[in-house]
Amino acid sequence: MKRLLMSLLLTAAAALPWSPAAAQGASAKDATAAEEAVKQRFLQRFGQVGIEGVARTPYGLYEIRIGSELVYTDEKVSFVLDGNLIDAATKKNVTRERKEQLLAVKFNDLPLNLAIKQVRGNGSRRIALFEDPNCGYCKQLRRSMQGIDNVTIYTFLYPILSPDSTTKSQAVWCSADRGKAWDDWMLNGKAPKAAACDAPIKDLLALGRKLRVDGTPTIIFGDDTRVGGAIPADRLRQKLDSMKAG
Repeated sequence: MKRLLMSLLLTAAAALPWSPAAAQGASAKDATAAEEAVKQRFLQRFGQVGIEGVARTPYGLYEIRIGSELVYTDEKVSFVLDGNLIDAATKKNVTRERKEQLLAVKFNDLPLNLAIKQVRGNGSRRIALFEDPNCGYCKQLRRSMQGIDNVTIYTFLYPILSPDSTTKSQAVWCSADRGKAWDDWMLNGKAPKAAACDAPIKDLLALGRKLRVDGTPTIIFGDDTRVGGAIPADRLRQKLDSMKAG
């Protein structure tokens, strides 16, 4: 049913002419009123679901932002699309690109003092990782990063998977060499020795919630783009190679 609905909506959207002028349409006041009307209709049908924004898209649909998720609807909220919207002409995943835009983080605004810093080579390319010590995909990503040079890695410990994640994160942070302790565990399965210190676990969890990091690994590149989940080594290298130093 979801695929059929998506097909029907995309067919209808593809038939809609669009240009920059058409996208502006009526006045900003009229556009705002229309978006507010859609919001109220949506709330009437689905209750108080925590809508954070409504925007008309160039595809003739309305984007409804609920937390970090996106759904789409028509003006009358007769149908709702819960899934990825694909541009039939370009084959681009509109939903994914829009989420990345909404979740973008200014790298220079990150509190890097809360991260474990590791420098390889000249360290010219920057990458920040939110990782849980018990995250299998994080370990997969770490393996993909082996052999990648000229990069500075900032690791934000983000223990969200289990109580043991907090224990391991605490031990890593309190180690004499945090980077080595993290690599020993993530790459070699060597558990960090228990240690006591004032680890900023609460600050790290608060940071993740603020940035809407709802899964690990989450990657933030030095060019402010963001990716959720582990990515293949070739894609990671390609992304880093495309970035300017800094």
